[in-house]
Amino acid sequence: MPSLEDLTVSQEELSFAEILAQFEESHRSESGPRQGTVLAVSNDSVVVDIGLKTEGVIPAEAFRKADGSLGVEPGDLVTVTITGRNSEGYYTLSMLKVEKPKDWAGLQAAFEEGRIIGGVVTGQIKGGFSVDIGVRAFLPASRSGVREASEMEQLVGQEIRCKIIQLNVEEEDVVVDRRAVLEEEERQARERRFAEIQEGAVLEGTVRSLTNFGAFVDLGGVEGLLHVGDLSWGRVNQPSDVLKVGDTVQVKVLKIDPAARRISLGLKQLTPDPWSLAAEKYPIGSRVRGKVTRLADFGAFVELEPGLEGLIRMADMSWSRKVRKPSDVLKPGDMVEVVVTSLQPAERRMGLSLKAALGDPLEEVSARLTVGAVVEGPVVSLADFGAFVELAEGVEGMIHISDITSEKRIKHPKEVLAAGQRVRAQVLEMDAAKRRIRLGMKQLEPTSVDDYIAEHKPGDTVSGRLLDCGAKQAKVELGDGVVAICRLPLQGQAPAAKDSPPPKADLASLTAMLSAKWKQGGTVAASSAQALRGGQVRTFRITLLDPASKRIEVELAD
Repeated sequence: MPSLEDLTVSQEELSFAEILAQFEESHRSESGPRQGTVLAVSNDSVVVDIGLKTEGVIPAEAFRKADGSLGVEPGDLVTVTITGRNSEGYYTLSMLKVEKPKDWAGLQAAFEEGRIIGGVVTGQIKGGFSVDIGVRAFLPASRSGVREASEMEQLVGQEIRCKIIQLNVEEEDVVVDRRAVLEEEERQARERRFAEIQEGAVLEGTVRSLTNFGAFVDLGGVEGLLHVGDLSWGRVNQPSDVLKVGDTVQVKVLKIDPAARRISLGLKQLTPDPWSLAAEKYPIGSRVRGKVTRLADFGAFVELEPGLEGLIRMADMSWSRKVRKPSDVLKPGDMVEVVVTSLQPAERRMGLSLKAALGDPLEEVSARLTVGAVVEGPVVSLADFGAFVELAEGVEGMIHISDITSEKRIKHPKEVLAAGQRVRAQVLEMDAAKRRIRLGMKQLEPTSVDDYIAEHKPGDTVSGRLLDCGAKQAKVELGDGVVAICRLPLQGQAPAAKDSPPPKADLASLTAMLSAKWKQGGTVAASSAQALRGGQVRTFRITLLDPASKRIEVELAD
């Protein structure tokens, strides 16, 4: 039988075993994650009430943000894990929600399962870092997740999450990888963020990079593409004209493609489409100002505001026929005043007129010119049917080939005229509606009528031959190519019947007599009472000579 002493020792051993079991149980409960309340915050550490007799301490770096500020204040609730005690008796805490393996068996299991474990970077060594994961492990610099020397120095003393990538129990050689954990956490964060983003949402992002076709914007771990066409309603040649790397921008989510993991963003969609207000702001007929943005073979584009352009077609550039291409009148960058001539907001089209804003020069010319007026100007162009003469800037008159000269019959205007030659002409017709002015040059050439008018005066008595007799007036030939109008008296004999042929005249003696009388202004004997018939030679008195209209009027003098 055991002695009393043996029983006493056994009892003591039992009590010690129970005490040790209780301690281990307590330690296990302390080592698990628990929630605590922040009591105090300093630049170096944060004191946390973890529900035990002694508070815990966690390095302030665990809460420090990218801008250097601490994202914690007294009263905040935090989840921590007890990692031990410091020299002052406080519990040392960790924000990591993983535990260090307690033995080599635990390390082997973590390695085989690829689990994430916690560790503390204890120092920087050649090629990397030493890490305490329960045993001493090596973290290669290339797998640390940092690149800059300053970041490597700051890593020392930090708690990290890592995976065991190499384990040799016999040689106690352990290699860990932090970068793989960070990349996986970033991937998971991107997945969560991608799932949170919805089409139509307006988000704030940071421009990360620029390309020729757009800008990539970080939306908080997920990047979206802001295409160059969605930067502005106006024309943008390069994204760098609008944005720069690092800019913070508000963007709208236009489309999400889950399969391709793509997000399309828009900046211009945050402002109204200018075409939606075009009908109200730019009614047809309104006069507006804009900037010439580009030229084309068929016209010029003018920007009235960002995203809203109108087209000036060639026909609306100038009243002048001299304009052959847009660059004859405009160049990119010119500020111009135009008139809106057409508007189709749905098709995003607007017609503009430059010449309408300048005013129609034909109106001014029409106000000062009348039919019969004499004008002068240069020949601007020749055609088979005639010549065009510039009367004013943007106003041209046309001389038909038949009205160029009476001296000879010509087949083409170039036989008489040349481009640039200055000519005098008479206005024969004006049609403002058809924008047509007809001119004649031959009408200004001296004729036998001009000579006759120059040699006579009203009141002169002359001889002439009746050509055509009517009830109220007759035509009288006064000379070669000279015809006058004779108003007949109300009393007198009626003209001969149409079926009565005129008497035959001695043409030779009549010609000689008329020639002498035309020169002398004499008279031909005849009875005024004689019936008037075509072919008669009578004496007349000149009552009107009009050089401008080449009109001669006479009355019977016998």
